[in-house]
Amino acid sequence: MMQLATIFLGFIIFGFSENIKGPAIPRIQVDFMLNESQLGTLLSLNALGYLIACSFTAFLTRIWGIKIVSISAFGAMILSGVLIFFSRGYPMFSSSYFLMYIGNGMLEIALAILGARIFVKNTGTMMNLTHGFYGLSSTVAPLIAIGVMSVNISGHTLDWRGMYLVMLSLSIVPIIFALGSSFPGDDLPDSDRVPLKMLVRDRAIWFMVLILSFGVVSELAVGGWLVNYLEKVYEWDTVTASGMLSAFFLCFTLARLLLGPVTDKIGFNLSLIIFSGSSAICTFAAILGGEKLAFLFAAAGIGIAMVYPTVMAFIAKRYPNGSDTAITFTVTLMGVGSVVGNYLIGGIIEAVKNLYGPDTTIGLLRGLQAGYGFIGMCAAICAICSCFLYRFLKKRKELI
Repeated sequence: MMQLATIFLGFIIFGFSENIKGPAIPRIQVDFMLNESQLGTLLSLNALGYLIACSFTAFLTRIWGIKIVSISAFGAMILSGVLIFFSRGYPMFSSSYFLMYIGNGMLEIALAILGARIFVKNTGTMMNLTHGFYGLSSTVAPLIAIGVMSVNISGHTLDWRGMYLVMLSLSIVPIIFALGSSFPGDDLPDSDRVPLKMLVRDRAIWFMVLILSFGVVSELAVGGWLVNYLEKVYEWDTVTASGMLSAFFLCFTLARLLLGPVTDKIGFNLSLIIFSGSSAICTFAAILGGEKLAFLFAAAGIGIAMVYPTVMAFIAKRYPNGSDTAITFTVTLMGVGSVVGNYLIGGIIEAVKNLYGPDTTIGLLRGLQAGYGFIGMCAAICAICSCFLYRFLKKRKELI
C-alpha cells in the first residue's frame, strides 16, 4: 500500500509541476519581456533538464536504489520551488526552472520503473490507472494555480512565484510515504538484465522511441500553449482559457481511468494507432473549425492520454527483465524530441508571424494556428509510426 501511495501521489505531484505553468506562462512572459520564440526556447531548455535527468536516473537507481532516487527527485522539486520564489532576475529564474525539470525527469523514470516492477498483471489497466492520477492533478492544476496566484497574505499577492513555491512544496507528502516503503527489484542480478546492446538492435524499441517522442510533445505542449492560444486568438479571459485546459485534462484523466482495460483487450499496438490518430483529428478540427469547435481541443486529450502509459505497458511486457534499461533508453531519447518539439513550436509561431507581419493581428493569429497545428501533426506522426510498429510485429507474430 505504501508503494501504491508513493506512485499515485508521485503522479499527482508530477501533474501539478507540469501543468501549473499554463496560467503562469503569460505572466512570466510579461515579467521578463519574452517573445514567443524566447518562450519556446525557455521550455526547450527545461525539457533539456528533463532529458539530462532521464539519462542518469537509472544508473543512480542501480547504485542507490529506487527509494533514495525517488526521495531525491521530490527534494529537487521542493528546492526548485524555493528558488523560483526568490528569483527576481531571468538567469536565476531559468536556472530554478531548469532544476524543477531535473526533478521531474528523475521522478518520471523512478515512477515508470517502479510501475513496471509492480504491475505484472493487467499491465495496461494499471499503468493507465496510475497515470490517470497525473491527469487528475493536471485537470485541476490550472484552476488551482489561478486561485493560489490570487491569494493575498499580509498585503502581498503570491502571484506566480508564490504559486510555484506552494505547489512544489506538496512534494513533502509522497516523501513521507516513500520513507515508509520498501521497493522491489533493486537486487536483480546484472546477469538477468537485458543488455543495452541487445535493446538497440531491436527495431521495435526504435519505433517506441518515435511513438513516445511525438506523442509526448503533442501531450505536454498543450499545457504550455493552449491557454496562450485561446487568450490571443479568441480573446478569452485567463479563467475561461484555463477552464478549457482543465477540460482537456479532465478528458485526459477519464480516458486513463476508464479506457485502460480497452488497451489490454484490443492490444497495446492497435490501441496506439486508434488513440493517437483520434487526437490528431480532434486537434486539426478544432483549429480549422474556429471558436465554435474549440471544445475539440479538450476532446483531443482522450486520445493522447493513452500513448505514454500504453508504451510503458508495452515495454514492461516485452522486456520483463530489462524494463529499467528499456524505459531509460526510450524516455531519454523522448526527451530529445521534447527539446526539439518545444523549440520548433515557438520557432514556427515566430516565423509565420514574421511572414504575415510581426506586429499585425493576422500575423499573430496565423502564427499561433501554425504552431498549434504542429502539435496536431505530432499526434498524426505518432499514429503513423504506430502503424509501422504494428506491421513490423505482426509479421513476426509478436503483437502485444
